[in-house]
Amino acid sequence: MAGADLYVTRGEDGTVRITAGPGPSPGSPADNGGDPLVPDPSPSPGPGSGPGFTEAVLDVAGAVLLWPVLGDPVLPVAEVDDVERAQQWLWAVYGERAAAAVRSCAGGEGAGETTGEAAGDTVAGPAPARVTGDGTALADAAARLAFGHWASRWWPASYADGIPALEPDVLGLELAALTHRCQELFDDRGDQPDDCVAELIEDHQAALDPLVRWWRAEPRSGHTARHLESVLRLIDGAADAAGLDGPELRRLRAELDADQDADQDADLDADRTAPAPLTPGALFASRLGYTLAAGEPLAVGGRVIARGTGTNDWRRYPPGFVDAAESAVSWTARALGGRRRIEVEVVAHIAAPVGGAPLVAEVRVNGGLPVRAPLTRRDDVWTGRADLEPGLSAGELTPRFEVAVLLPGFDPGPGPEGHADREAVRALVRDRLVSAAARPAEGTAPYDASARATPSAPFLAEIVAATTTGEDY
Repeated sequence: MAGADLYVTRGEDGTVRITAGPGPSPGSPADNGGDPLVPDPSPSPGPGSGPGFTEAVLDVAGAVLLWPVLGDPVLPVAEVDDVERAQQWLWAVYGERAAAAVRSCAGGEGAGETTGEAAGDTVAGPAPARVTGDGTALADAAARLAFGHWASRWWPASYADGIPALEPDVLGLELAALTHRCQELFDDRGDQPDDCVAELIEDHQAALDPLVRWWRAEPRSGHTARHLESVLRLIDGAADAAGLDGPELRRLRAELDADQDADQDADLDADRTAPAPLTPGALFASRLGYTLAAGEPLAVGGRVIARGTGTNDWRRYPPGFVDAAESAVSWTARALGGRRRIEVEVVAHIAAPVGGAPLVAEVRVNGGLPVRAPLTRRDDVWTGRADLEPGLSAGELTPRFEVAVLLPGFDPGPGPEGHADREAVRALVRDRLVSAAARPAEGTAPYDASARATPSAPFLAEIVAATTTGEDY
């Protein structure tokens, strides 16, 4: 994003915040001509103000970077807690002027005091300095890496909604390739969890052979073939830099070396332009199937008091547990003699663990104290039940039930209602899957050396998901 307005502010704890936004129009009272030492009171709020599942985050050297998943792409918000460490990449993400503004702000320059009205009250605080930032190749690659990590955490896979899951090994290997490309963002302090190239390759190398097969089957000059080749070469370079070895990595190196040799022989090159029929989804379909598990079915009988759907708040359990459909949580309340019982069914995520996961349903009746029902996996649903007495009296005619799913120990607690944001995320991923299915025959691939990475371009895992048939899924 070239020529973006950036606002640099130092907090009371010394943290320097960079916020990107449209800023004031030229000639307005707030326009300071791009001088980083002239205060400007008009920053945009940027990420950090919405639900966590609408933000993409990267932990980098001396800072945390945040991007909005929804809305127009912008340069990231940065929360810089160690300016000296961050100087190694600030200039390469935001440009030289922004890096200088951060250093000045950290040293106490360029941030004055300003007052303003907020809901009728006078407020005081440090005024942000404004500077024009420059969108860079590293900024584009970092945005793409952050979105990939977001997808690994928040992708709303749902059999009920028709949103296929992302193949984790394919996504993990592309994240390894991107992390290697973004190494300038990290240092060797060991406190940046997103600097995990070796771990990603070791955890997901089972997908290397299928990716090579896919690459070999694509037309050599095509967009997807170039995308695959760049990812595979970045993985090879990352593995070499990390000192990794293994049969899959050795086969990858042999294939890449053979391809370089073939580039020098026009006769061999002609063979590569006739791809063998292959559907990417078919390469990984067997890895995306449900694993059936035996479990105790819910009992029937009794008089039905009420039934409905619960709240499926993605923040309250890890990814891969529950189908992301809004209607994935359903419940039935029954009267069994003098007792009152609620039975809960939750559609399982395609990768949901079979056993040993203490997932629970949290039930409240008429706003009372919560009752928890342990859930067990049965085929493609989680099921559980709990007695509600004394929370529900025998004479209650219109009880109000609230049912949610959580994982104790992981659960951050219920947050503000996020239905609209969850629906916006579903719309976003559906649009991305449509783009992934289109797969242009030509054009700039995300990591072409002659061009900057395209943050919004589909990931290989999205292409696999978009080409997975209903039978495969």
